Amino acid sequence: MSNLLATGSSALLAFQRALSTVSHNVANLNTPGYSRQRTEFAARNGTFHGYGYQGGGVQIVDVHRMADSLATARLLDSTGELNRLQQMSVLSNRLDNLFSEKATGIAAPWSGFFDSISALSSSAAGAADRQSVLAQANALVTRFNQLDQQLDKVDGEVNSGLTSAVGEVNRLAKEIAQLNGRIGNNAANASGDLLDRRDQLISQLIGYTGGTAVQQDGGQINVFTAGGQPMVVGATASSLVTVADPYRPERLQVALETNGQRVTLDKRALGGQIGGLMEFRSTVLDPAIAELGRIAISLAETFNEGHRAGMDQYGQMGGDFFTAPRPQISAHSGNTGDAVLQPTLGDLGALNGKNVMLRFDGSNWVASDPDTGVPIPVSGTGTAADPLVVNGVELVLAPGTTPGTNDRFLLQPTAGAAGTIKVAISDPSRIAAASPVKAKADLANTGTGKLGAVTVTNPADPNLLAPSVIEFIDANQYTIDGAGPFTYTPGQAITHNGWSVTLDGAPAAGDAFNLGPTGANSSDNGNAKLLSNLDDARKLNGGTLTLNGAISGLTTTVGSAARQADYSAEAQQVLQDQAQAARDSISGVNLDEEAADLMRLQQAYQAAAQIISTADTLFQSLLSATRR
Repeated sequence: MSNLLATGSSALLAFQRALSTVSHNVANLNTPGYSRQRTEFAARNGTFHGYGYQGGGVQIVDVHRMADSLATARLLDSTGELNRLQQMSVLSNRLDNLFSEKATGIAAPWSGFFDSISALSSSAAGAADRQSVLAQANALVTRFNQLDQQLDKVDGEVNSGLTSAVGEVNRLAKEIAQLNGRIGNNAANASGDLLDRRDQLISQLIGYTGGTAVQQDGGQINVFTAGGQPMVVGATASSLVTVADPYRPERLQVALETNGQRVTLDKRALGGQIGGLMEFRSTVLDPAIAELGRIAISLAETFNEGHRAGMDQYGQMGGDFFTAPRPQISAHSGNTGDAVLQPTLGDLGALNGKNVMLRFDGSNWVASDPDTGVPIPVSGTGTAADPLVVNGVELVLAPGTTPGTNDRFLLQPTAGAAGTIKVAISDPSRIAAASPVKAKADLANTGTGKLGAVTVTNPADPNLLAPSVIEFIDANQYTIDGAGPFTYTPGQAITHNGWSVTLDGAPAAGDAFNLGPTGANSSDNGNAKLLSNLDDARKLNGGTLTLNGAISGLTTTVGSAARQADYSAEAQQVLQDQAQAARDSISGVNLDEEAADLMRLQQAYQAAAQIISTADTLFQSLLSATRR
């Protein structure tokens, strides 16, 4: 009877514990990272006496946490990569919308400006058309400025994102280290809930930094970033901090502090959300800023060059239409010398907008890509007579300044240029729509020679506006202002004093052609026609790319980066879902399964209670018999 009571009591306690475990599983159905638990039963050892077998029953030997280290590791790897790609996707799409939307992109005001120049070429003396050109020009530079400001704001958001993420990483790393300390070297006996909490924190940490989690003998887990930097080792946590970029203090970088040392990390050393922020900035944002600046510089240089070749309504040669931005260069904060490099634009066709690292090795200047370290060709010594030339930019060392050995400078040829471009004139009459030189055939000419358009080849020629006379000795010879004779071939260009003109037909002996300044208040539209076609001038990439092509290329490049980030994030989401499903198939709570266990254990509990009740009935019967 006592044997029956002991067996029933052990069963009752075991099934009560098992029911508690099932209810714990159901209660944590929606708890992130929870791993279901399962009770494991074992028979209790009884003893055999001469009068029978006594003791026995059942006992709980373990409440087992259902987890698989391989499934968990796969999910961790996928989590870091998914967060990186999603961060890239979100920010890249913001840039794509900025450039592709008509209300915010550059294409609409760009077209409006060149359309206004085309309209001016049809009515060069029209005051309204001239005013329209200035209005459209101001609208265009305003859009350039606004876009640059928006890109700066996105850069600021990257800084904010890094600061926020670093704070979360440090909190998570510290808590993981504390849990490692509590769990110690005997994870087998640790609470399943405690282990779940640690795994969930590790998943969140790797979501920020990427990387891996490695379990030590005994159960403590070390966490490393995507670049192998230790974030948690046993019960010790490292810290991330944000530090100022040594070239651009307004921009933040991420550094690791461990064992009293601080190491600045690049985008290759971090994955997850932080890695996505840094990768977006270096591979999408910075190239977009640089290319937008290159377009702004190219517009200013190309249009200014054409505008200086025309004449305004005051009879003066045209000046700069736009205020042309200049390349930027920043010295490293750790430089030991006092060198100041002064950059100017050299060859527009060689300007690619990419950043360049310049370093003085003690005797010569060397250039390289700041991201990859790949050498970049550089020539010159840095003097005014022999400037340094790299990627279309010329640099002169300021007099009286000297670089120290290994001093470094970051050259940004076009970054920020879109934010500084302005319209240089405000008077519509200053628009140089006319050709500065006009040509007229003598009325007494007897040949069939007819003057074509006069083209300015050198607007800086001091004799450009001096009157000149072309006289033909015969059909094959001519003089200019009495100088010559020069051989003439039909269709050839005749050049003099910074201008060039071509004759159609056949001039006869004695034919004369007079050239002179166009003068004030002219309705001539020769230069306006040239200006209206400058958007199709092949000025970039060594003369192979037009300004219109550069605009389209920028929009396409940003859009392509956004699409690629989307596709990659979508593909990674599928892998993440598969990894999550694999983990959940082992560790997830299934309500149907738990309900079945609940009913089975409830029945077993009731049966165990019935055993105790039976034992009690038998005992009472025995007592009653002995009292008679």
